[in-house]
Amino acid sequence: MRIGVRPLLCASAAALIGLANSTASTQAQDCKNRGQLDTLYCDDNNDLVADAPTDARRWKDPATLIFAYTPVEDPAVYLNVFRPFTDHLAKCTAKRVVYYPVQSNSAQIEAMRSGRLHIAGFSTGPTGFAVNLAGAVPFAIKGTEKELQGYNLIALVRASSPYQKLPDLKGKRVAHTSPSSNSGNLAPRVLFPPEGLTPDTDYRPLMSGGHDKSALGVASGDYDMAPVASDVYNRMVTRGTIKSADIRIIYRSPLFPTSSFTYAHDLKPELAAKIRECFFSFRFTPEMVKEFDGNDRFFPINYREHWKVVRDIAEQTGTPFNKAAYEAEAKREAEARAKAQKSKQ
Repeated sequence: MRIGVRPLLCASAAALIGLANSTASTQAQDCKNRGQLDTLYCDDNNDLVADAPTDARRWKDPATLIFAYTPVEDPAVYLNVFRPFTDHLAKCTAKRVVYYPVQSNSAQIEAMRSGRLHIAGFSTGPTGFAVNLAGAVPFAIKGTEKELQGYNLIALVRASSPYQKLPDLKGKRVAHTSPSSNSGNLAPRVLFPPEGLTPDTDYRPLMSGGHDKSALGVASGDYDMAPVASDVYNRMVTRGTIKSADIRIIYRSPLFPTSSFTYAHDLKPELAAKIRECFFSFRFTPEMVKEFDGNDRFFPINYREHWKVVRDIAEQTGTPFNKAAYEAEAKREAEARAKAQKSKQ
């Protein structure tokens, strides 16, 4: 089966937040537990993710499966990286598979919420929004036979800079990535203060728009320091996008889970089970192993257990994965894209 790319129209966050009020109202009457999930979803088994609809007429069994990977870096890079897997997925499910290169976290979340995206790899922070607002069900993460892939929050400075520890950055130009990013924004707000550096008090975070942009900004001297995800940084070094000799790491956090792989909650249960089977039967090609830091397969996870540290950080920073925070994040992302586009003109 041929794997292709086709454009998907991106609805606005406001329109998607207001979708299916009548459906939500009907479901609300039958929902015994919802937790932090949007009113479109139920969580009667208390696993913190949306249950499949109880009405089989609402199950989806599309002839074409739409797959997207996190837009943390240049989305086009992963079209070819994931091609061996999407080929496998197409053969395994006996369906056509289309890779959709998303341009922002909010666009990816909106696409799944509206039913236009069936399988997706969400980055660590936005996974919470995808679960609560889009009905995403995390089930896998990159890993090895023995363990899942994790990453650290690392603080980057130029190797030639005088900065040796986090308190040295008081009053300096420090780049965060985007408001919803775990390692790029939320984690530093919890982990940096005990080290002697408090965001919004000791410095005003400058939103770069991405981990790769933050790292490149440090290398070029646009920023004095930037917290980024270690796996993104390592891939940039491997590709030669950035030289490790030009960068010094002055802080490294405990381990966080990396991107989650999810499916839409309303897929036909037999199809959801088949998708899980297809993921776990696949072994990465040598090129994928190199790209993904030695990981060679998809490792099974569940959101309740493996995303607890991420949820805790979101709660501690006053940015829970709810509708208001998502709408604010979508607005900031749109403004950042408009500003970047204007600068290119």
